[in-house]
Amino acid sequence: MKKLLVWLLIAVMALSCASALADVGDFDPELVKAAQEDGELVVYGSCEEPYLIAACKHFEELFGIKVSYQRLSTGEVQAKITNENGDPSADVWFGGTNDPYNESAAAGLLMAYEAKNAAHLTKSYYRDADGYWYGIYQGILGFMVNNEELARLGLEAPKTWDDLLKDEYKGLIWLSNPNTAGTAKLVINTMVQMKGHDEGLKFLVDLDKNIAQYTKSGSGPSKNVGIGQCTIGIGFLHDGVYQILQGYDNIGLIIPEDGTSFEIGSTAIFEGCQHENAAKLWIEYALSPDCVELADDAGSYQFLVIDNAEMPAALAAFPELDPTKTIDYDFADAKANTSKYVTEYFDLLGAAADSRFKTE
Repeated sequence: MKKLLVWLLIAVMALSCASALADVGDFDPELVKAAQEDGELVVYGSCEEPYLIAACKHFEELFGIKVSYQRLSTGEVQAKITNENGDPSADVWFGGTNDPYNESAAAGLLMAYEAKNAAHLTKSYYRDADGYWYGIYQGILGFMVNNEELARLGLEAPKTWDDLLKDEYKGLIWLSNPNTAGTAKLVINTMVQMKGHDEGLKFLVDLDKNIAQYTKSGSGPSKNVGIGQCTIGIGFLHDGVYQILQGYDNIGLIIPEDGTSFEIGSTAIFEGCQHENAAKLWIEYALSPDCVELADDAGSYQFLVIDNAEMPAALAAFPELDPTKTIDYDFADAKANTSKYVTEYFDLLGAAADSRFKTE
């Protein structure tokens, strides 16, 4: 009788395991099994923290793999894995704009992986050709303005990048710090690509005269527009959407009329990571509706880039945010030259690269 009970218990456990694997939908059961044998995963997240937390917790729920995570800006992640030089303290990178991913891939700090779920990406440039990173969302670069403060000052909102150089905006503009934020690196690349190398860098140096603060994080300017500390913030417009939906209806969103670019929020595996199979499963998960559809409830309102997931419902109220109104961004140039452009930018600023550049 005891033997029968033991065999029944084993059968029930086997059925439970089979059921658990069945519950993971389209994910490869062999990869799931190998990832579960790894037992844990460490994530560095450069998206906003609520989305990072939601994604990590759901991964745990789906696969029974313990996830630890830390929110860091893209520049902080890049600096950290550069210092760790192939012996990273985390396994995967999640979220944040693409240029630091490209720099890290070029430095040999990311691991190539051919993800099956990448078949759902809607454009070829939403992934690295060699599999070093994959896109999970798209965000439009633009301006967020405090309409009440502009009215109080008797000023019109800027319509173009060149408008930002007007003397009337001196001390009213916030941008992020290129040393810590991928958003600011994208701004540098965008100006170089739109205006040419010399004119693009000259524009950024001229713009510096109107900048009040360079925030550590790319979303820093958006968080200060509604409360009136920042009158004009340069950043991703989905961050402005979040602030508006928090009740700051004094914020206006502007896509520059002279053109703008976009981020591809990405995910990648670190070269030399300790939990490789769990990291590969994370990439498949990050490219699935199970992950990206969490963004809406977590207050991240970017455009999604896979064909089998629903866009955040909140975007329907902002039809002006058209992701097709962007330049043909040169990812190859950004991959090859971002670090050089940032260095040149700071060299040209000289002593002007002062305490306005926040790192905390």
